[in-house]
Amino acid sequence: MDIQTIQSNLGLVFKDKTLLQRALTHRSYLNENPGYSLDDNERLEFLGDATLDFITAEYLYHRFPEMDEGQLTSLRSALVRTEKLADFSERIDLGHYLYLGKGEEESGGRERAPILCGAFEALMGAIYLDQGLNVVRDFFIPLIKPEIENILETKSDKDPKSLFQEMAQSWRKITPTYHSLAEEGPDHAKVFTVGAFLGERCYGQGKGPNKQQAAQSAAEVALKQLQKEIRTEG
Repeated sequence: MDIQTIQSNLGLVFKDKTLLQRALTHRSYLNENPGYSLDDNERLEFLGDATLDFITAEYLYHRFPEMDEGQLTSLRSALVRTEKLADFSERIDLGHYLYLGKGEEESGGRERAPILCGAFEALMGAIYLDQGLNVVRDFFIPLIKPEIENILETKSDKDPKSLFQEMAQSWRKITPTYHSLAEEGPDHAKVFTVGAFLGERCYGQGKGPNKQQAAQSAAEVALKQLQKEIRTEG
């Protein structure tokens, strides 16, 4: 893929073009192209993750001087969680530019949230190394600004499992449990199904590339079902 085109579409110009190329290289590509001269993006992903945590924390600290540490931590987590960073990645069409192995691509890797999230973090790490923290800020802050009010309004800074547990304990006096229901697909593209239960009753099922994400999806479904029941009771 043409690096110049990628830079143009991202609105960035790298001094070291190999940093951008590494940020877009998934490990599955190396597995199928042993002669490829660059590493995969996982080290840049590690750096980008830390960079985004700092930039987000710094911005929220100044933006909300009245918030305590717990609220700031919750809001930061909502802004940099896997699904949100994958959404940002989709907005800049990052999946289109990734170097993926054929197997990963055929199994939907360009749309898979963990891969998109990792690529976005790696891109931020690459920008940091190439151009510094201020350029990362200029790229990332405009993406999170519109999200903050929506997160606060919908209370989506709390993950579905936390919200479901709070509501279940308040209205049903029961703590939810989660159970694996199914596991499908090849090792490189597993899909897990998890159920969210109150007592013996399953309130919702969710699927995901790991049990944690499947449980969050199940909790989201279960939360809507419990909210519907509570409204009917009221």
